[in-house]
Amino acid sequence: MSCDRDRFLESQFKSGSITVRDFIRGLLLSNRFYKGYVECNGNDRIVEQVIGRVLGRPVYGLNEIKSWSIVVAEQGFAAFVDAILDSPEYFERFGIDGIPEQVNRILPGRSQGEMPIYQRLPRYGESWRDQLIRDGLMISVDAFNKINRPMTVSRLIYEKPEGRLFKLWIVFLVVLGTGSISLFLLVFHQMFTI
Repeated sequence: MSCDRDRFLESQFKSGSITVRDFIRGLLLSNRFYKGYVECNGNDRIVEQVIGRVLGRPVYGLNEIKSWSIVVAEQGFAAFVDAILDSPEYFERFGIDGIPEQVNRILPGRSQGEMPIYQRLPRYGESWRDQLIRDGLMISVDAFNKINRPMTVSRLIYEKPEGRLFKLWIVFLVVLGTGSISLFLLVFHQMFTI
């Protein structure tokens, strides 16, 4: 999205003033990334996000998460980013100008590869999402689906509505039922009247 772009970093990168690694460092330390990822997640989740996106792999386990979380807590997020980007693993995989990508996406002997990192790790966790819903800054998936479901005849008949819609539903059913019975009696009366 255009609001996620950092035009200053892009222009430096396009002009050759900075490397891909510096560009990634700038994006990770940007205010947009901080507000959209770091601020709304705990250290453990931040570690998973950054390792997944920068090193292109899932974390190796709880020990790796905890060790990097300690770095984030004691030295700060910027020191964590520098440690990841200066790591031998990053240099071996991508070098200075290699673009990070997910590794081991397709595994030999498997018909289907791994799920992409960005799909496995949404931007923020459930606790932050629940807080946004409580504060009224976001609606839940259930509320969204309830609002955006099309009105169908089966929904009108089989689902019990709430509030004013319930009263309207009762009136509709009474009128429909009364009309059906009246029509049936009229037809029955006409059939047997000579």
